[in-house]
Amino acid sequence: MFRNLIAGVALASLAATAHAAFNIDQLMAGLAQHPGGRAKFVEKRTLAVLDRPLVATGEMTYTPPDRLEKRTLTPRPETLVLDRDQVSIERDKRTYTINLASRPEALAFVDSIRSTLAGNRAALEKNYTLQLAGSSEHWVLTLTPTAQRIATLLQRITVSGAGDQIRTIDYLLADGDRSELTIEPLDPR
Repeated sequence: MFRNLIAGVALASLAATAHAAFNIDQLMAGLAQHPGGRAKFVEKRTLAVLDRPLVATGEMTYTPPDRLEKRTLTPRPETLVLDRDQVSIERDKRTYTINLASRPEALAFVDSIRSTLAGNRAALEKNYTLQLAGSSEHWVLTLTPTAQRIATLLQRITVSGAGDQIRTIDYLLADGDRSELTIEPLDPR
């Protein structure tokens, strides 16, 4: 009888611990509640053809659920606006616009960030396997492409953060090149 009581308490304790563990649904719910805002960024791109990384700095603005503006200030000004299925890039007083619906692999790549920011798990799982590590205070979400058309371009995306704030986005491309975006909120709540 005493053994059954101990076994019951141990199982209840394990169930409570498993229930308390931070999971993807909790992360997505927190991200979905984030109201958006402005942030500073530093982007470090490591390319095999260069001796040292390229570093760019600027500001980003996210307006849920599907508008992201990235204004690069250094080394040279550039504005990238993602609004629904359109990407506009302004550089050297020229504007280029791309309709992502006509480029499914680009749309899947862009949606990886937009869907993470919006906490949209279903959209992420259309093209990626999700793996979460850590706790709500410091988490790491790894997105691994499941679609071959994306995997030919991208090995993985690693997003890390705290609570409902994304702090870094690390892209590892299929050719080994890498881009790490570090984000610091300008208007913390």
